[in-house]
Amino acid sequence: MIEKIKIGSQTIGLGFPPFVVAELSGNHNGSLERAKALIRAAKEAGVSAVKLQTYTADTLTLDRKDGEFLIDEPKSLWKGKNLYELYQEASTPWEWHAPLFEYARSLGLEVFSSPFDETAVDFLETLEVPCYKIASPEIVDLPLIAKIAATGKPVIISTGGATVAEIEDAVSTARKGGCQEIVLLKCTMAYPASPEDIHLRTIPDLAERFGTLVGLSDHTLGIGVSIAGIALGASVVEKHFTLARSDGGVDSAFSMEPHEFKSLVEEANRAWLSLGKVQYGPLPSESTSFSHRPSLYFTQDIEAGTVITDQHIRSVRPGKGLPPKELPHILGLAVAVPIKKGTPVLWSHFHISGDHPK
Repeated sequence: MIEKIKIGSQTIGLGFPPFVVAELSGNHNGSLERAKALIRAAKEAGVSAVKLQTYTADTLTLDRKDGEFLIDEPKSLWKGKNLYELYQEASTPWEWHAPLFEYARSLGLEVFSSPFDETAVDFLETLEVPCYKIASPEIVDLPLIAKIAATGKPVIISTGGATVAEIEDAVSTARKGGCQEIVLLKCTMAYPASPEDIHLRTIPDLAERFGTLVGLSDHTLGIGVSIAGIALGASVVEKHFTLARSDGGVDSAFSMEPHEFKSLVEEANRAWLSLGKVQYGPLPSESTSFSHRPSLYFTQDIEAGTVITDQHIRSVRPGKGLPPKELPHILGLAVAVPIKKGTPVLWSHFHISGDHPK
């Protein structure tokens, strides 16, 4: 089991803050300046990295407007388009990559991409990417995974829709190709996805089955699912990012706006900090409240020699006296000294025989 990996200057693992990735995808809406604005807004939101997608319509599909090339799923955001048109609209021009990478790095952000064919890997190598991301559909493209593994760089693999056998093939291919630094992302390929379709309990199972770091590629609305993912062991959280959903775009309907991403980063870090370790017993931060535990106190003035009944003692706050569990062992004892009301009950107040259970 790998406990940590490095992506650029960032260390990823359960012992480190969440690696939060803003997926830019097609939310540039065809504008290089908007793409830069997205990166700037992502930096201001506090993300760890931004991610692009590297493909062209021609490398990803065929220019056909019929049959299986036409998107006709009734609930699809892209119903009525053909695949070629969708990818033309959503793709990030390759000539934009270098200035976008340079800009992200100038802001102190890690920046990487999802290649969708081997030519994209060769291109991204010229940009010295720190890692690669395999999109969920490409988990079955084992030659592409082998090509990426040969670079020796970490690989993040989304597992949306994949069977255990398909994930095993992808992980095995990466490892055989020379890549040991693998992060598997739990993902549901629905846009947007419903929380009941996420099945976050798969996250620790992925880690146990495959011995990798794990994370979440989250297409739900809001931040609740991502925070729950952190609690279940996600070291990486990726969500789509836009300046404003009202601006439209191929991914805008399920993308997070800057103020939402800022909340995600803040709450993800709080969730991670709260995980801590297995802990029992009082903490230093609990010292004041711990003193407010109930304990036994004398409720009236008592003369020396008085035999104690439940009329003389009560369990009250604060916690300076004996714990309430000792009450049965105190009843019937005689006090050795005069007692004033409000005195915490201590064993030294009593005549105690040698066979007393104290």
